[in-house]
Amino acid sequence: MSNSASIPEWRPDRLGRRLPFLEQRGRILRALRSWFESEGFVEVETPALQISPGLEVHLRAFATTLETPQGSQAPLYLHTSPEFAMKKLLAGGVKRLFQFARVWRNGERSDLHHPEFTMLEWYRADAGYEALMADCDALLRAALSAAGASRLRWRGRECDPALPFERLSVAEAFERDAGIDLLTTAPDPQVPDVRALAVAAERAGIRHDERDTWEDIFFRIMLERIEPRLGVGRPTILYDYPVSMAALSRPRPDDPRLAERFELYACGVELANAFGELTDAVQQRRRFEADRAMRRALYGEAYPIDEDFLAALAHGLPPCAGIALGFDRLVMLATGADRIEDVLWLPVAQP
Repeated sequence: MSNSASIPEWRPDRLGRRLPFLEQRGRILRALRSWFESEGFVEVETPALQISPGLEVHLRAFATTLETPQGSQAPLYLHTSPEFAMKKLLAGGVKRLFQFARVWRNGERSDLHHPEFTMLEWYRADAGYEALMADCDALLRAALSAAGASRLRWRGRECDPALPFERLSVAEAFERDAGIDLLTTAPDPQVPDVRALAVAAERAGIRHDERDTWEDIFFRIMLERIEPRLGVGRPTILYDYPVSMAALSRPRPDDPRLAERFELYACGVELANAFGELTDAVQQRRRFEADRAMRRALYGEAYPIDEDFLAALAHGLPPCAGIALGFDRLVMLATGADRIEDVLWLPVAQP
């Protein structure tokens, strides 16, 4: 019999160790909800069961089957983000909305990852992604105040949200921390040159595999050289990603090589991912098809496209910006917890 089978996952001492963190979690949740209400946001709830769980290439979803009383069946998924559903509400006229959403990602479990977690997602119509940067400033301060702490902390690193945020472009980060001119490795912004980035990585002493894609090498450089330095001392806004990594964000009108996307970091931990949202349904469909083709090539499967979402874009999604923040990670840093499971009431059981 394995250890996991002979020792129960639930024990009162395990919950007891988490209770101080969980009490602070509740205070942080109330403080953030109060901030959104003071800013005129509407709190919404959208279904976790969706036709498409999200189409990010490397995210794995949990699949299930919907059965009707008449006996018919349809495949559905637990969403990896409430993004598609919330944008449908934006297209319907809701101008400012937020949600503390339970989301699911299969195959993810570490000190910073959990298969089921809470995502704080919010959108502003008629606003750019710069407005979300200001929101992040206010929310980090509110969370820290609610926790009764003076710094965000994680494993020896500290971050003071009272200080002005560092704003660093992705290209600047690659040059500063790895000595790589990232944009020259993508002479065609939509189809970056994997060999050019591989050569640059070799010169910087970063290993790679001959089967790696440009994106694989990009993330390895990020992980090894860049992320550990982000958000140390003060929060970092890492902005303007290469347009090949635009996801659901729009290209910058003044530089088509770049996308209106940023990520928020504190203590070397990614907290949030934000977009100036793409509103063109035709262009979005092309991106979805490209992502599905890449996923099929890598993993032998592809998730469906949510045609209802594309219909909402075609109907008229207003100019808007949206962001997803890992609420559990924020609580972890605000309370000084070491692992994401320390701030969950009950972690998902280990197999």
